[in-house]
Amino acid sequence: QLQLVESGGGLVQPGGSLRLSCQASGVNLKYYAIGWFRQAPGKAREWVATLWPGGATIYTPAVQGRFTVSRDEAKNTMFLQMNSLKPEDTGVYYCLEAGSTTWGQGTQVTVSS
Repeated sequence: QLQLVESGGGLVQPGGSLRLSCQASGVNLKYYAIGWFRQAPGKAREWVATLWPGGATIYTPAVQGRFTVSRDEAKNTMFLQMNSLKPEDTGVYYCLEAGSTTWGQGTQVTVSS
C-alpha cells in the first residue's frame, strides 16, 4: 500500500522559492499518478498539479510556469518546486495518489513579507 508524507514547507517572502517533498513508502512511487493539492485558510482544497507514471505533468493555470513537479526514483520521492511565490499560494500542501481519499498531514506554506 502506497503511503505518502509531505515535508518542506515554511515561511517565504513573495517572489521566493520552496521545494516540497512527498516521500513514498510501501511501493514504488513511479508506478502511480500522484497529485499535489493545497488548501488556503477558509477555502476548499484545490488541485495544483499531477505527475503521471510516464512522466507527463499537468498544472492548474494559477501555478503554470511557476511550479514544477518531478520525481526521484532512487529516493522514491516526488517534489514540487515552487518559484515566484505569491501570497495567494499560502496554504497547506498535500500529495495524494490518484483515486485515493486518504489525506496526509500536509505541509504548511506561508508566503508573506
